[in-house]
Amino acid sequence: MAFVPAQGYYPLYNPPIPCRSPIYGGLRAGMAVYINGMIPHHANTFAVNFSCGQYDGSDIALHFNPRFQGKDSVVFNSFQSGNWGGEENRKDGFAFRKGSPFEMVVLINPGGFQVNVNGAPFYEFRHRMPMERVECVHVTGDVTIQSITTVGGGALMGGGPSYQPGGAVTLPAYPSMSLPVMGGPMYNPPVPYLGNIHGGVTPKRTFVVKGFIPQGGQSFHINFKSTATNEIALHFNVRLNEGAVVRNSFLRGNWGNEERVANFNPFIPGQYFDISIRTGNGRYKVFVNGQQFCEYKHRFANLQMINALEIGGNIVLSLVQF
Repeated sequence: MAFVPAQGYYPLYNPPIPCRSPIYGGLRAGMAVYINGMIPHHANTFAVNFSCGQYDGSDIALHFNPRFQGKDSVVFNSFQSGNWGGEENRKDGFAFRKGSPFEMVVLINPGGFQVNVNGAPFYEFRHRMPMERVECVHVTGDVTIQSITTVGGGALMGGGPSYQPGGAVTLPAYPSMSLPVMGGPMYNPPVPYLGNIHGGVTPKRTFVVKGFIPQGGQSFHINFKSTATNEIALHFNVRLNEGAVVRNSFLRGNWGNEERVANFNPFIPGQYFDISIRTGNGRYKVFVNGQQFCEYKHRFANLQMINALEIGGNIVLSLVQF
């Protein structure tokens, strides 16, 4: 079962460092880049560069550089025509801890890069060169990356990148200046979350949920629901206190038989996760952090009547997109 990303949602999972993650079709306002990773205990420094080329020495529109030497600080800068610009520093409110996971989100605004760390605004770096020149995210230094995800990019032709065994990415072909913006991502929505699925659940549609499980969390759930019948077509329930992930349906006033079988359990308190649920003709296909997790056969036949997505429990949401 191959992983198929949602339109306008292009993740790269567990890349070796240094790594370059392409920006499909170039950077533009309204897009966002999510970087989930871990800071090792021996860390001295790492850098996230929004680079204007795929090679060393390319211009850099945004250089984001946490430094753990002496007094912890984060340096922002740009690199153009072989020279660094003037540094901008944030020394207070250092958001990175050795031995801890982090989530960095870069929101692309018309005037600059808005950088959020662990769900909170961190710094705005004003554009010093056209954002459209950015071709990739380049990560180097003392850091482990779980995923780099571009949200809002993508190609009109070719359907986006294809994912090969081992994490290799094949880029699609696309015509210039004809790249659609993905509709409907919700950044940091509150919990409980309720979203309307316009047109119902149709085949070959992917639902993405990114979030964080706080320490002490007991459970959270994702429900695909029909509000007309008050039935739940898919109940995806992560039970941390049981070490299980339960799938079920609530039909005609009763719960059905639970499904619990899985080859692994990727949900850990204190960690970030990425769930993609793709609807097929006969089943849901669930991927977690880019890995196949389970399938669930349809028990609610009329998919177009499934018009609500509910998320609740002990979870902090960073993105919901469908």
